[in-house]
Amino acid sequence: MVELALGDLIQTRKKHPCGSDQWVVIRVGADIKIKCRGCGRIVMLERAEFEKRMKKNLGKAPAEGD
Repeated sequence: MVELALGDLIQTRKKHPCGSDQWVVIRVGADIKIKCRGCGRIVMLERAEFEKRMKKNLGKAPAEGD
């Protein structure tokens, strides 16, 4: 099981249609909710599906204003 925390920056295996492959974790539990860094789209995935799509954890995301 992958260790996740709110605010983690995640890189996915495939790019989102907007061109970004970086997502911010905004909910952790049985389901994982992530927000695209490129376009702001929010997606909720089951943990097993999320772990298949995740490439690596890039650490904490910088604040929105940075």
